[in-house]
Amino acid sequence: MGSPKKPVVLQVIPDLDAGGAERSAVEVAAALVEAGGRALVVSSGGRLVPELEAAGARFVPMPVNTKNPLTGIVNAWRLALLARAEAVDLLHVRSRAPAFSVWLASALTGLPWLATYHGIYKARSPIKRWYNAVMTRGRLTIANSAFTAEHLRREHRLHEARMVTINRGVDLDRFDPALVSKARVDALRAAWGVDPADRRVKVLLAGRLTRIKGQLPLVQAAARLAAAGRRDFLILLVGDDQGRSAYRAEVEAAVRAAGLTGAVKVLPHCADMPAAYLVADIVAVPSVVPESFGRTAVEPQAMGRPVVASDLGGMTETVLPGETGWRAVAGDPEALAKALAEALDAGPRRRAAMGRAGAERVRRLYSARAMTDATLAAYARVLGG
Repeated sequence: MGSPKKPVVLQVIPDLDAGGAERSAVEVAAALVEAGGRALVVSSGGRLVPELEAAGARFVPMPVNTKNPLTGIVNAWRLALLARAEAVDLLHVRSRAPAFSVWLASALTGLPWLATYHGIYKARSPIKRWYNAVMTRGRLTIANSAFTAEHLRREHRLHEARMVTINRGVDLDRFDPALVSKARVDALRAAWGVDPADRRVKVLLAGRLTRIKGQLPLVQAAARLAAAGRRDFLILLVGDDQGRSAYRAEVEAAVRAAGLTGAVKVLPHCADMPAAYLVADIVAVPSVVPESFGRTAVEPQAMGRPVVASDLGGMTETVLPGETGWRAVAGDPEALAKALAEALDAGPRRRAAMGRAGAERVRRLYSARAMTDATLAAYARVLGG
């Protein structure tokens, strides 16, 4: 008897830039190739395409980042043709709009499909709830945290047999402080204009410039600290505005109005996040809406940095107050200022101890290998009926 056929899996995701869903797609594709299978990823493209292809997966450009229903129907036909041509065994979608295309492609080909529920989608009407529920129409739905799994039970009444919880993972080979050279950290400090002799505590917020990521409440919290006479911090807001120039202008105006021009830097997207976390002493994740998992609260912990995070969503699972960081009421500058003050007052020794505790916990619970192994097991479960 020959060995069993290794699966061919086609993942569909709107783009391949720098988010948690995008990185998960790349990591799962790499793991599938490593296991002897074939991995195809359909997307409109993005920064992670070279990394995907270097891992041995195939990138197929397609405008699956659209919400236009006519284009979605055309995409379904394209996906069906691609799946037949490449002898695909399974379809895996990671976003709502392309999920409709995958659903139709599955009907056209008879192939099974599953979805990963990466976000907590708002549903203010029955139509929107129906739209969101497309992520539960496949054979299996993967929840990326216990918080997301509970949302699936409550919002969509999804049966336990049709869902599985797989925590988002962190690449511990990439996010390992021992593997980041001093030259990389120094280069980033120079690019950001951070003087190595600056003794202020560096607070990093890494995320696209959008209201939900909480840059504005962080600036407002910093203004409260400055008004109380504190000058011992430097805040680094790192991320693209992705066309949200009005929000960027609002944040920059708030910085100027509070007299924080020398204490807050608004910086572009960073490709070397392991080095970025080592530039920082504390990492802030003050999201104002629930993060289903919160990758940017876990990656810095892997790098030995304590986190100040909003007390909501997946971060209630990943950030332990007093042990690996601090939590504050979401969107409340006063509460955030209090948490930041506690983090600043903790001092280098306690922050380092909390960083070590966080790193150990991430290695135990949130490795990318555990995530990819569990995802491949989910593939086998679906393909096994």
